[in-house]
Amino acid sequence: MTKAPVTAVVITKNEEAAIERCIRALDFCDQVLVIDSNSTDRTAQVARGLGAEVIAFSWNGEYPKKKQWGMDHPSVRNNWVLHIDADEVVSPVLAQEIRSAVSAEGPDLAAYEIPIAYSFMGRRLRFGHRVVKRCLVHRTRARFPEVGDLGAPGITEVEGHYQPECDGQTGSLSNRLLHEDPDPLSDWIDRHNRYSDWEAYLVSNPVIRSSVRERRTRGGRLFDALPFKPLVFFIYAYFLRLGFLDARPGLNYALALSWYYWLIGVKVRELNRAQAAPVGHFR
Repeated sequence: MTKAPVTAVVITKNEEAAIERCIRALDFCDQVLVIDSNSTDRTAQVARGLGAEVIAFSWNGEYPKKKQWGMDHPSVRNNWVLHIDADEVVSPVLAQEIRSAVSAEGPDLAAYEIPIAYSFMGRRLRFGHRVVKRCLVHRTRARFPEVGDLGAPGITEVEGHYQPECDGQTGSLSNRLLHEDPDPLSDWIDRHNRYSDWEAYLVSNPVIRSSVRERRTRGGRLFDALPFKPLVFFIYAYFLRLGFLDARPGLNYALALSWYYWLIGVKVRELNRAQAAPVGHFR
């Protein structure tokens, strides 16, 4: 079968346990580029062995960050780019849907949003909180914004929790991108502890926070303005989105993300106290 005119840009670092499954599921794409942040394991070797082109990325502390840098790389030979993390897998039905979408593109279509089928602690979640990624983009009509977060801790080289901006229409795909995180819970906690540093930094800097908020969905902007986020999120994910139907994994996931929002709030208050304290005064 003819390959789809899509360049898959795989974002990775030390992902040896996941990279093979990710790349094998991308065999419908005309090109697979792996943007690797100087892995110290066999990630790059495995990727090359599967026919992917591996491009080393060393962040210089400036824009563009990793995903946009990969999309801008001169090796990219297709207008349609699929941004994918190494722990994500394209199912055969999603591959066919992507193939159909890019072959039937209109002149004003800039991106497609793809829902995520999330796994937590080894269990695929069917209910609860839903994430949608705008990760199939036309490289001349979509671009990640520069939101002013270069000095923020926590995320550094990778774009934060915001979507690429589009000069044109955005479509939606129905089949879900499979998220297969092989790492233990401790790794999830470590990552989200770092992410909360970034989120707290944004909230404590009104100009940057406003810039990021403007680029979020209507629901994201509404949630950003809500008080009591940990409690509100738990009620939403576990009860309103039927997370309880996933049994204990659904409860664990709702509690874990509620903890994440609690952590952001605590760190914001800590930063605000530090900014308000007189010079030389420690609390």
